[in-house]
Amino acid sequence: MKKTIAVLGLGKYGISLAKSMYEMGADVLVVDNDRDKLKDMDGFCTAAVCADLTNEDEVEMLGLKNMDIVAVAMAGNLSASIMSVAVAKEVGVPLVVAKSSSDRMSSILKKIGANKVIVPEEYGGEQSARILASDTFLDYFKVDDNLCMVEMLPMAKWVGKNMIELNLRKNYKINVIAYMNHETGHWKILDPAEPLEAENELLIVLERDQLHRINK
Repeated sequence: MKKTIAVLGLGKYGISLAKSMYEMGADVLVVDNDRDKLKDMDGFCTAAVCADLTNEDEVEMLGLKNMDIVAVAMAGNLSASIMSVAVAKEVGVPLVVAKSSSDRMSSILKKIGANKVIVPEEYGGEQSARILASDTFLDYFKVDDNLCMVEMLPMAKWVGKNMIELNLRKNYKINVIAYMNHETGHWKILDPAEPLEAENELLIVLERDQLHRINK
């Protein structure tokens, strides 16, 4: 089922996130008060709305309750970010992500209910999109134009089976490098005969054009 995401604010990060989510098949609503920026998103989003994100009434009229994800991407305006996060949480959006420009802003956004706070210097738009578009991805690292690493939970159909049974290299074109041992807090090499559990965090290496095999 397609995910629906509203990206509020079309700065560099918001544009990158919106385009990446759209390319991954999500329904993307973009919102900004700059009509030129909205026009530039033609062909890279499902819908575009011109609205003043500092105006509570206009934010409430966006229909955010219908979204799976709301990304508040205007880190330069703390008051607008606070209001947008608050409105999204009030209407029951399952996942509210907010861009931050400082530790203080991050702390405030978390206190008012943001599920995840993004610092663009640490997470680019594509990296955020890869994580948000998947139900199992915990982190994503682009190694180069061809190769990437993914930290993820096992897909449901992997649970209870071991590496020998799954043969992930052949069936999914991926290599499982390690898993997180929560008792020690360290990554460990996975025993190929040990069945996977639902909470096992896996570190996987694969070619970027094979992401569709596990990005579900």
